[in-house]
Amino acid sequence: MTQLDVRPQATDTGDGASAEGMRDKGLSGNSVGLLGSAVIGVSTVAPVYCLTSTLGSTAGEVGLQMPAVFLAGFLPMLLVAFAYRELNKAMPDCGTSFTWTVKAFGPRVGWMCGWGLVIATIIVLSNLAGVATSYFWLLAGEITGSDSVAALDGNKAVHIVTCLALIAIATVISYRGMTATKGVQYTLVALQLLVLAVFVAMAFAKAGSAEFPTSAQFSWSWLNPFAVQSFAAFTAGLSLSIFMYWGWDACLTANEETSGSSRTPGRAALVAMVVLVGSYLATGIAAQMVVGSGDQGLGLANPDTSDNVFAALAGPVMGPALGILLFVAVLASAAASLQTTFIPVARTVLAMSTYEALPASYAKVHPRFRTPGRATVTAGIATGVFYTVMTLVSEHVLVDTIYALGLMICFYYALTAFACAWYFRADLLKSGRDLLFKGLFPVVGGVLLAAVFAKTLADMWDPAYGSGSSVLGVGSVFVIGVGLLALGLVIMGVMRWRSPAFFRGEVLTRSTPALIAED
Repeated sequence: MTQLDVRPQATDTGDGASAEGMRDKGLSGNSVGLLGSAVIGVSTVAPVYCLTSTLGSTAGEVGLQMPAVFLAGFLPMLLVAFAYRELNKAMPDCGTSFTWTVKAFGPRVGWMCGWGLVIATIIVLSNLAGVATSYFWLLAGEITGSDSVAALDGNKAVHIVTCLALIAIATVISYRGMTATKGVQYTLVALQLLVLAVFVAMAFAKAGSAEFPTSAQFSWSWLNPFAVQSFAAFTAGLSLSIFMYWGWDACLTANEETSGSSRTPGRAALVAMVVLVGSYLATGIAAQMVVGSGDQGLGLANPDTSDNVFAALAGPVMGPALGILLFVAVLASAAASLQTTFIPVARTVLAMSTYEALPASYAKVHPRFRTPGRATVTAGIATGVFYTVMTLVSEHVLVDTIYALGLMICFYYALTAFACAWYFRADLLKSGRDLLFKGLFPVVGGVLLAAVFAKTLADMWDPAYGSGSSVLGVGSVFVIGVGLLALGLVIMGVMRWRSPAFFRGEVLTRSTPALIAED
């Protein structure tokens, strides 16, 4: 076996910055600009998909304070986004959270942070595929005017086969490279935001009319998070809200393929988050005004429709003709995100493999498409297997995996935020800007997410959390969330035996800017 040179080496980041120990991955550089990067961030989040999946669940937890919870979820995400921006300036590496936490805290913490990102992505990919499948058959039923066609989604075998086909298509597109990804996304993101704007406008126009008896009159108290009935309800709603912002960091995982890799991805992430919070607030307020947040009729918290709100509201709010556009928008949102969400998982796996934290075979980049081919295909297979198994085990897999996803997101985002403050600890007193953006903001964001993680972990033990299903008396959300994190510890143990150099800190070394300057 050839002995690898693992001595730290500084690589040029394109604007004078250097990153100790960073390795070239062979990806296609300068493939994406600021707009393309922001579009990828919005697409990965899939705002229309997130809204149809979580509007009802969030309303069920916090009632009319849903817009306040959207704002509350945005705050820690914004603070963490500052941490990502600062770390990306110093180390524009596609491994993002994995690479940065290794540099700050060492290989074991970094490996688990990378695992948290990877498994969170697999969970959301499975849910994206499930929603895309449901809306595919709903749309087919609307177009054909056949209830029996729409009902095919209820056939478990048909649903699973369709879902696997969509996952395969998304995998192929992602496999073919960032240029193909970007071209598809411009149209799909524009479509879903336009249809969402039409829905909001029509919901405002019809609010209070006789055909919507559950309408609610707007109140500024809707924006007050302290009006939520209990802290448990607030944290449950906040966990869902955090899920709704997840995915903006795809801008960062494409950093090695972005023009101005040290600065453009961070700016794109902030642009994407502003678009998202505006969309969520407008839609949440409009939906509550037209149908309310109760559990009767078209109310958002009605358990019969809360898992898929737009399926129930499309016709009544937009009418039969335009309602079909909302089905198209949800399908486009889920399908677009299904495709772009392969970006963070494949590139994180690529980075982990490049730095010898995963088997070397995953470090291979396709010679023509310049993509992490094997990592992309493996992510597609893992997504298909995960969704199939969970669908067969639990009828409420969508709800439970979304709740479990919130736990994973808090886990790796919080670690990354703390990594920023620790990595830049020698810089914090150099200027007021450094103190705020490299220290205070990331730490506050990390503490908020860590608090949500801890509270969610305690709450999800109860089978009533999530769908209400359980495994041996323990809530299925707890089993899914904690079980997947524990699986990461097992795999890390295997890799520690197979790749001791990485876990001894010889491949990717811990450091700070001050230490680099002294070398």
